[in-house]
Amino acid sequence: MQRIMLKAKLHRVHVTHSELNYEGSCAIDDDLLDASDISEYQQIDIYNVTNGERFTTYAIRAQRGSGIISVNGAAARKAAPGDLLIIACYAMYDELELKDFEPQLVYVGEHNRIVAQRGKIAVQAA
Repeated sequence: MQRIMLKAKLHRVHVTHSELNYEGSCAIDDDLLDASDISEYQQIDIYNVTNGERFTTYAIRAQRGSGIISVNGAAARKAAPGDLLIIACYAMYDELELKDFEPQLVYVGEHNRIVAQRGKIAVQAA
């Protein structure tokens, strides 16, 4: 059996640009792509924490070290500069691959700079 699992997540990045008149995609700082192992042109799901929008697009590279998260094309209507996003991608794994499976979770702080990377979601006490 194969399962679709969370492969990578960029947690709580801030939108820096929203470009309506640009070919559809999401430009992501190359450092964030590398850290999360998201490839250019890979399908991504975007969850807008600020307004509740959820949509699918693909990743393109933005300048390394720039902190850029630019939501482009029609998706620009679903996210504005300053909005908080979760960017996720998923992959299919078989049972053997799941034995050592850990997603690549990337957490950012100010200016979309990486502050932590983990393979598990931290459980918060109630």
